[in-house]
Amino acid sequence: MTDISRQQKIVILDFGTQYAMLIARTIRQLGTYSEVVPFDTDIGEIQERDPIGVILSGGPKSVYAENAPNCDPGVFSLGVPVLGICYGMQLLAAMLEGEVKKGKAREYGHAVLEVTGDTPLLKGLPGSTNVWMSHGDEVSVPPAGFDVYGRTDAVPCAVIGDGTKKLFGVQFHPEVSHTDKGKTVFDNFLDMCGSEREWQVGSMLEASVQYVREKAPKGRIICGLSGGVDSSVTAKLLSDTFPERLTCIFIDNGLLRQDEAEQVEATFSDGEYDLRVLDARDTFLSRLRGISDPQKKREIIGHTFIDIFEKEASSISGAAYLAQGTLYPDVIESMPAHGGPTDCIKLHHNVGGLPPDIAERFTLIEPLRNLFKDEVRKLGSQLGLSDDIVWRHPFPGPGLAVRIIGEILPERLRMLREADAVFSAHLKESGLYRDIGQAFVVFLPVNTVGVMGDERSYENVVVIRSVDTIDYMTADWTRLPYDLLQKISGDIISKVKGINRVVYDITSKPPGTIEWE
Repeated sequence: MTDISRQQKIVILDFGTQYAMLIARTIRQLGTYSEVVPFDTDIGEIQERDPIGVILSGGPKSVYAENAPNCDPGVFSLGVPVLGICYGMQLLAAMLEGEVKKGKAREYGHAVLEVTGDTPLLKGLPGSTNVWMSHGDEVSVPPAGFDVYGRTDAVPCAVIGDGTKKLFGVQFHPEVSHTDKGKTVFDNFLDMCGSEREWQVGSMLEASVQYVREKAPKGRIICGLSGGVDSSVTAKLLSDTFPERLTCIFIDNGLLRQDEAEQVEATFSDGEYDLRVLDARDTFLSRLRGISDPQKKREIIGHTFIDIFEKEASSISGAAYLAQGTLYPDVIESMPAHGGPTDCIKLHHNVGGLPPDIAERFTLIEPLRNLFKDEVRKLGSQLGLSDDIVWRHPFPGPGLAVRIIGEILPERLRMLREADAVFSAHLKESGLYRDIGQAFVVFLPVNTVGVMGDERSYENVVVIRSVDTIDYMTADWTRLPYDLLQKISGDIISKVKGINRVVYDITSKPPGTIEWE
């Protein structure tokens, strides 16, 4: 069993960035364990974690604003390298008596970093490189003992550092894929920290097993199973760890993809799992009747799921734990991370949408809560799940309810299911499915004029959406071949009654989210 406390680790202080766990994921990809803790964690607790380095994340505040989040100043006296990113850089400068001010020009998006000095942090970077910016403030005067190592057109002090004390700050975001050499920056930082690069996928598996053993020492565990990769990996992990204590509950809410309920039942009814299948389609659809607001949809679905789940769980003797396949992108978009100032993007039914009394009924077990999708897929493969499950595209907890803009009607569900099935089939036939992060169809409550069979039509519009992403925190739209788009559009219109127009979404994340609602 891997002892996490003995792992070399990087501690990341979270100041409310949307990218805190993206930093953590990148550090883990580079073979070093990382932990995200609240920005105001006491220095004594940080010392107990025995980090080999500390990273100060970005955040939405200004360091000179009232109630701006600060860290314990002892962080800079630990004797380990410290890297401040964006807000973290500005805070580092301000706390060490440099100066931070509102910039003459705000930078959001692409910028070019010019390397102006020699530092191990930028080893291997070319003289100029593309970086990703998101800030309105800047360091105008670095602290005493700091040198400037990089600049952009808008920011003279884009990279600063004290090489003797190994304290560094970068105004750009090396954790996002839009920064060309961001991983190299982290790699260099880990070298300065003396990392031995011992953290592997096997370590994540052992850590997850260790977590569930400590979290659920006795009593029956109930797993809410959807059939997607997240809940499937959760179920497999728990089944392998507690084969006699697990019951899986699958609720057919009427908002699933085509033939999904049948596929889930076939996959998890092989005798290895204690599976209970509940048909609740009428209940969900009746409660959603007349509802168009996306947050309200999520709340209704979350409450309805819990109502049905609790009723079924009450019939299971000794049920004490609720296991969910929650991932960190769900958490970070639903609520402030670690109590910090992160802005809420949207509610997820298994995070922000749960009724408040759930904690009184069950102890939550979320073994994947701090992992990203690519890490979960690796765990699934290591656990022996089939490629069909491991590489299945993500599906939101509220299902097709948030892929129908407006009210959920049976006829809209039919059209969306059929169109989505056509889209997925083409992607699989073309060999592109596994290379795409997520692909799906969205139904719009819009009718347009068309000509079908020499007759005028006035029917519905659907949007096809395909994005390339690894971490699901940022994403870019997929450049699907034109001839494939033509085939997909033609097949949807000819095979799905009621649709006469198909459009393609070319919005990246940010500024959009992957899902439409």
